[in-house]
Amino acid sequence: MPSEPGQNVFDRVVGWTRANSLLLDGLGAVLLAGLAGLFSAGDSTGGGLFAGLLAVAMCLPLAVRRRFPEVSGGLVAAAGLLQVLAPSPSFGNVAVLIAVYSLAAYARRWAALGGLGLGLFGAPVCALRFFTTAGLASVVVGAAFIALTVVVSWALGSLRRAQRQNELALVERARLLENERENESRMAATAERQRIAREMHDVVAHSLSVIIAQADGGRYAAAADPQAAVRVLETISGTGRQALTDMRNLLGVLRSGPGDERAPQPDATMIGDLVEQVRSSGLEVTAEVSGAARDLPPAMGLAAYRIVQESLTNVLKHAGPAARTQVRVRWDHDALRLRVDDDGRGAASMVRPSPGGQGLVGMAERAKLHGGTVTSGPRAGGGFSVSATLPYSS
Repeated sequence: MPSEPGQNVFDRVVGWTRANSLLLDGLGAVLLAGLAGLFSAGDSTGGGLFAGLLAVAMCLPLAVRRRFPEVSGGLVAAAGLLQVLAPSPSFGNVAVLIAVYSLAAYARRWAALGGLGLGLFGAPVCALRFFTTAGLASVVVGAAFIALTVVVSWALGSLRRAQRQNELALVERARLLENERENESRMAATAERQRIAREMHDVVAHSLSVIIAQADGGRYAAAADPQAAVRVLETISGTGRQALTDMRNLLGVLRSGPGDERAPQPDATMIGDLVEQVRSSGLEVTAEVSGAARDLPPAMGLAAYRIVQESLTNVLKHAGPAARTQVRVRWDHDALRLRVDDDGRGAASMVRPSPGGQGLVGMAERAKLHGGTVTSGPRAGGGFSVSATLPYSS
């Protein structure tokens, strides 16, 4: 198992032992079985071979004490009960304590409690079998000592279980936090894509609408007034350059890094310049501003500008060349209120933007981000109206 940078020797050893627990348990079980078998066979007063084999049978199941704790504990318990046939206690009894510990640490709850019960049951049985000749006091002391070691082994195993559960809980919490970070990153990326899509739509739709309107007017004016055609081409050129600049600034967000510098985004104070630009394209539009202007957060100022821009773009596309439009900007005490009305007098006035169109949806989303609202719909007597309210931050 490769070690991670920054780990000390102790952490590396712990990590290696956990990754190779089955191998270490197997080697430990074989070593313990060999030693217990030799000592038991040499210490027994008669029946040495049986005592040695019994000790080996009690120790070998420990090889799978962590992988299959119930099976391991059951085999150790079965071999331990056979001690009643041996002439003296087996050195393999140490395997009983290890099995009780393993059941408490790694087995299911019923098996852990069963291991504790069998250990406590075996304490008086073992004392009565081997200590009776030394007197009743020896039986009591022996049973108490064996029971105490069983309880201590079970308690240590329970502590290990709690530690494992805590580790698993920390791992699960780390996994959930990682998933949460990934979800937040995806949501942030989605929101950024939507924001860029709205910006792209506003820039491209508005600029192309102005260019198309100018081109249509210039085509008819070229024959009668060449100078008017020149002015039209100048407007088209300026609009195209501005659109290209806006596109570059917007796309710069995608590759921005420390130290990048971009032109400032438009805000509510530039709505007058926007109206002048649209008026130069041939649309009859007037602007009315009331109230004292306030300093708005950049995002809110951009939202106000884009809402008016999208509304005027829809007028250029749908209201017809003879439509008259009025833009109202009211700086009230509680909110910035915007209204764009047109009378839809042109031939194209019958084709209005769909309520589910990208432009109207984008305006509503922009306003909603700042706690505002956008309402739109046909006007009585013809035309279309868009109203927006952007409350100031408290």
